[in-house]
Amino acid sequence: MMNIKPIRAKDDYKAAIARICELTSSDPDALPDNEFDELEMLTALAEVYENEYYKNEATDPVIGH
Repeated sequence: MMNIKPIRAKDDYKAAIARICELTSSDPDALPDNEFDELEMLTALAEVYENEYYKNEATDPVIGH
């Protein structure tokens, strides 16, 4: 189990994504409860980081950008 901490830098993000990949390489429904909890936490933290640093602004169809 990974030591879960806030994702503050790109290296933290890469480590979290690597661990998410490890946890989802097989059937996530077959994970023990502690690993499933870890997966949920890492996914939530990664999402927060992505929303902050990889903003995907939708274009406005009315003004065209």
